Amino acid sequence: MNTFDYAIVVAYLILLVGMGFSFRQQHTKKDYFLGGRTLGWKALTLSVMATQLSAISFVSAPAFVGLREGGGLHWLSYELGVPLAMLLILSTILPALYRSGFVSIYDYLEQRFGRSTRILISVVFQFSRAFATGIMIFAVSLILQGTMGIEAWQAIVLTGVITVLYSLQGGMKAVVYGDAVQMIIIVLGTIACIGFGLHHLGGIGEFMTKVDPTRLNAIKPDSLGFDGEGFGLLPMIFGGVVLYASYYGCDQTQAQRALAAPSTQQLRYMMLANATVRFPITLLYCFSGLIIGTLAMSEAGFMAQIPAENPDWMMPIFILNYLPHGMIGILVVAILAAAMSSLSSAINSLAAVSVEDYCRLTNKTLESEDYLKKAKYVGLGWGAVTLLLSFYAGDIAPTVIEAINKVGSVFYGPILAVFLLAVINKSLGAREINLGLIAGVLMNIVIWLTMEHVFWFWWNFIGFSVTAVFAYMVKWVLGGSYVTTSSAALVTQRVSILTQLDIVVLLASFVIMLSICATLPLLFS
Repeated sequence: MNTFDYAIVVAYLILLVGMGFSFRQQHTKKDYFLGGRTLGWKALTLSVMATQLSAISFVSAPAFVGLREGGGLHWLSYELGVPLAMLLILSTILPALYRSGFVSIYDYLEQRFGRSTRILISVVFQFSRAFATGIMIFAVSLILQGTMGIEAWQAIVLTGVITVLYSLQGGMKAVVYGDAVQMIIIVLGTIACIGFGLHHLGGIGEFMTKVDPTRLNAIKPDSLGFDGEGFGLLPMIFGGVVLYASYYGCDQTQAQRALAAPSTQQLRYMMLANATVRFPITLLYCFSGLIIGTLAMSEAGFMAQIPAENPDWMMPIFILNYLPHGMIGILVVAILAAAMSSLSSAINSLAAVSVEDYCRLTNKTLESEDYLKKAKYVGLGWGAVTLLLSFYAGDIAPTVIEAINKVGSVFYGPILAVFLLAVINKSLGAREINLGLIAGVLMNIVIWLTMEHVFWFWWNFIGFSVTAVFAYMVKWVLGGSYVTTSSAALVTQRVSILTQLDIVVLLASFVIMLSICATLPLLFS
């Protein structure tokens, strides 16, 4: 990087902090955590995608597709469950959460089942989200270390301090608008990598000739995921529906965007856009990986610079060696942007859940000014915890990233079952739900420890099924538990906000995605 590149990075960071301070006028908790419910669906859509398609995706997805052993376009099968998951949560969970008026989605569980259910899931969310975000920041610090020539701790501090400043000052508005800008930069950066990659390969014709054909299969219909093989069609669909429904509807970082929408119509548009636009962006990631991976395998000098044990360096090395100055600065900004998006979302959501938990446990009703002050202090604390975890991730990050994905799949299914039963069944109480939740989690842990040949994507579906079935079994064996009238009344807030056209669009999106995945190898033959 030269002076021009560094100037671009510095200018971007200054503008980001300035934007955060421009949104610092908040008067209530809904202003701070939900943007006053004035945020449009377009900005919310970009924000959700920026958080989901993080720096790890920007760097690791192309490396997986283009270079990693056993990798390839079957990365796309991650996307197949998204439209079906949106169909599920838009007809059940999200309308109920939105109409409840809560800031923390775990407030809904407390009102519906009691404090024990709320605290259990809330604590799991807070520590797992902080830990996962810390690992992500560490991974990005390594990339910035290589591209900017700075130490890992400097990269962590740079990313963390700037993100904490703008997200704490501007609240949800700063997070969402910052994410929207960052998502645009990420997409443009990916397109630039595709263009320059094709240029250095000698054009599309050379790419088509040199690409490794074993990396072109996007779906594996013959793999059921019970024989040690991953990415089979059925586990990716069934497990993916549960994973994404739980992530978008039952994870505070994502559901908080839904709660920030001005109306249920804007909420619909936001989730429908996510269901349809995510796939083309993931396609861009994957094609950038194919192109740059093909370039790396055809140029010994490029390949020699990529550590054999860490193919994630493929993208940073390509950026430094094959892009012109100025463009390098923009791509480094894209990596920074992706990291900051995940961190800012985590800080805001962790603060929201922690302050709401504090108010419930102490039975205190805080004045708006006192509430906002505590929210900012708590957000600052979570930012410090997250960055501290980043510093100590060095020796364990490669295995912990995989472990985090598995740990998420242990909990995603049972948590989705809890929320879904909360909004569709009036008769189930805390006893049935808590025992079902414990049974679902324990079943997944047993599978993890004793059935290594079961692909972890199945854990999502298995945990969901066991939780739901066990809850109904407890009710059948022990009889109904006490359910208050006000608790059961929350179920009446579940009114599907989907239109018939929405259902057609979501189902058509699934069919189109599946068709594209099935026909991609034919395009290269």
